[in-house]
Amino acid sequence: MSKRRNTRSGDPVDGILLLDKPPGITSNAALHKAKVLLNARKGGHTGSLDPIATGLLPLCFGEATKLAGFFLDSDKIYWARLKLGQKTDTGDCEGKILLRRPVAVDRDTIETALESFRGEFEQTPPMYSAVKVNGQPLYRLAREGKEIERAPRPVLVYSLELLSFGEQQMEIELHCSHGFYVRGLAQDLGESLGCGAHVVALRRLHVAGLGIERAVTLEELECLGSPACRRQKLLAGDEALSHIPTVELSVDAAFYLCRGQPVRAADLPADGWVRLYSRDAGFLGVGMITEDGRVAPRRLVTSN
Repeated sequence: MSKRRNTRSGDPVDGILLLDKPPGITSNAALHKAKVLLNARKGGHTGSLDPIATGLLPLCFGEATKLAGFFLDSDKIYWARLKLGQKTDTGDCEGKILLRRPVAVDRDTIETALESFRGEFEQTPPMYSAVKVNGQPLYRLAREGKEIERAPRPVLVYSLELLSFGEQQMEIELHCSHGFYVRGLAQDLGESLGCGAHVVALRRLHVAGLGIERAVTLEELECLGSPACRRQKLLAGDEALSHIPTVELSVDAAFYLCRGQPVRAADLPADGWVRLYSRDAGFLGVGMITEDGRVAPRRLVTSN
């Protein structure tokens, strides 16, 4: 009997790469290039950035792919440049211009309009988004010329600052919850100002507790010369989740937790996520505090 051939190429690389995504390519294309440079077998990104966008895109490899959801569901900080006076079908500069209007606003008018986009409110996802309705991504329907009613979703904007305004363009920086669409903000703000607006540049500065200053570009990665050298840029999964509290388990507690059981431990927080460690095995994964004051496993990793 012949042995089944392993068709998966690459090495079993584990860790998280903080990539500074370039403009003009999709997040999937950026992931593919990084996988090739690292010669990594398994990888995934942590939430798409639009092709026009640049900035922080955490890429997870190997066992760290189990932790991708923590970045996808985390808060983000963005810088954006918006053009006033034009509305596009996509909400950004890659779309078709639907209308042009004169811009008769000043800085005070913009500041007043921005106030309604701070704090908690409901945002309707743009048609050009990956949100699925009846199993179909909205962007596919939009490309077919269809527009359907979308249910608004609760979002939270912690801060929204007007950095500059002039020549029918404005720059903003915002700290928002996951699921927030900057293109949606541009469209809604343009309507509020009565002149239309769309995104012409977008850069993600922070994801969870990680900043763009720690990221590397694809060009910098390529210059390192070999997959082994490039892998030195990877963060361990627990290091990338440094914003989550840590809990150390006893040997017995770690044994039962790794078999799927909630366990007790000292100094547990009242609720939320925790990083789990044992003295013998090191980082075990991530757990959630239960209502009865124990910690239950949620995403466990396998040590090499």
